[in-house]
Amino acid sequence: MQNGTSSSFITASDGLRLHARCYGARTASATPVVCLPGLARTAADFEALASALSHEKPFRRVIALDYRGRGLSQYDSNPANYALPVELADVLAVVTALDVTPAIFVGTSRGGILTMLLAAVRPTAIVGAVLNDIGPVIEPQGLMRIKSYVGKLPQPRSFEEGADILRRLFSGQFPKLDAKDWLASAHRTFKDEKGRLVPTYDVKIATTMNGVDAERRVPPLWLQFDALRAKPLMVIRGANSDLLTGETVEAMRARRKAMDVIEVPDQGHAPLLTDAATIGRISEFVHRCDRTIH
Repeated sequence: MQNGTSSSFITASDGLRLHARCYGARTASATPVVCLPGLARTAADFEALASALSHEKPFRRVIALDYRGRGLSQYDSNPANYALPVELADVLAVVTALDVTPAIFVGTSRGGILTMLLAAVRPTAIVGAVLNDIGPVIEPQGLMRIKSYVGKLPQPRSFEEGADILRRLFSGQFPKLDAKDWLASAHRTFKDEKGRLVPTYDVKIATTMNGVDAERRVPPLWLQFDALRAKPLMVIRGANSDLLTGETVEAMRARRKAMDVIEVPDQGHAPLLTDAATIGRISEFVHRCDRTIH
């Protein structure tokens, strides 16, 4: 079946089991797409986008990853391994095992950082890149906000209560989401485990934020960003984002005149990539990437 959906499990170099959600057939002719989620997010965030891209003609494979400690991937007994170098090695292990490169990479937040790092170490793996609400300069106030809730969410007694928790936390950045949207978000953020709702990630991932300080900026990633210089590039920014500023987007555009830019109204960090307009723009970009290699 050209556009079926399945799960694949891949063994990382240290033996840990990783999960990837696969859309479309291995034999699909168009350039594959690899979707990389944010820090405490899972492959489920890309369901709408991956389904849309895999159903279009020409058919294409779309692979959405769960990093270690997230979603259906195995949790790591050593939280120090929830680190970018290990996760980059995991991404390489998955795309190699699934024979999915060269591909177009769609990276949300941490996934965009991993995409830039991949461009620096394995540029031939990337045909084009979509950076969702992330750039070479990462704002400390956005990181501090993420640090305030990752691994610290209250435990809801129901998905409806989970939706209410998320609405209270994030409605400032996403003021137009309705009750149905918040409930869907709760189902992506929590899972039922032995009758209790728990996050869809290992709460020890919070240790990755230990070094985050409001007074200390993260070293910029311009060198890694410039590794994408020969690749088609799209940047998506949430209009309410506190992690990627408009000024940083303009600095990126100054280095990449042909860069596609989308600003998603009424959304913050990170745009959900579920609305028809944004999916349509990503689809157009993906088709342009096809033409650069065919």
